Amino acid sequence: MSSLFSKTITLGRELKITDEEFRNLRDFIYEQCGIYVADNRKYLLENRLGNRLKKLSLRDFGEYYYFLQYDSGKREELKKLFEVITTNETSFYRNPPQLKVFQDNILSEVIERCRKAGRKKLRIWSAGCSTGEEPYTIAMIIHELLGQDVGSWDIRITANDLSQRVLESARKGVYSDYSLRTTPKEIIERYFDSDGKSYTVRPEVKRLVHFGQINLKEKSQLKMVERSDIVFCRNVIIYFDDEMKRQVINAFYDNLKPGGYLVIGHSESLHNISRTFKPNHYPGAIIYQKEA
Repeated sequence: MSSLFSKTITLGRELKITDEEFRNLRDFIYEQCGIYVADNRKYLLENRLGNRLKKLSLRDFGEYYYFLQYDSGKREELKKLFEVITTNETSFYRNPPQLKVFQDNILSEVIERCRKAGRKKLRIWSAGCSTGEEPYTIAMIIHELLGQDVGSWDIRITANDLSQRVLESARKGVYSDYSLRTTPKEIIERYFDSDGKSYTVRPEVKRLVHFGQINLKEKSQLKMVERSDIVFCRNVIIYFDDEMKRQVINAFYDNLKPGGYLVIGHSESLHNISRTFKPNHYPGAIIYQKEA
């Protein structure tokens, strides 16, 4: 069912989630991946999980909770659960003012710092990359800044997400007009091939990006990411409670090299979450920095 607010009908009747079922599933989801579903969003689980119950021929949300814990197919179902509870609304060149600051101020400074140190090596982490628009955008901006010199650099953009399904889509690098709705025309012409129906990211952009599944709840997985010059985590921590936000932000701090930068969503803030980062104010954006 396409609408988040539509009624869920299973086995010929309207299926409602009880308060106990909601608490059990909400706590289970939080324990697995850190996403917190507030009490006033009970409808979200009711609507998004309804089709999973229908697919599995389960009678109610209590049976689904039991299935996630004890059924032999629980591991595969957990992947499906991650897919339906995460939101993947994104586009190329999303929030242009913030990306302009990233290109003109942040990335330019980091590249110049690397050059002065005699180190043509750049590491960027896109945590919560969804279907790939963000890391590919970063790769295009790098191409714009470095031009023909890009081939002489050791560049790796690590792009992670919780959902295997969106990662499979990201690796293909094929997109519709809708994904490019905020992309400058000249960028589309330079970095995409089109057959008139879809747009495919060109190989020179793809080779900078490496996709992999990660659960931001798992500290051991976060520690395995190579230390970064810049971390992007836009419109992700809004799904976490304060404790989980602090845990993730601290992991980003530990991952960043001294002087490195953290880019979060333009409507997000580290206020009351972390005082370890220095907020740098620019027109249209605040970028957080780990002091050297």
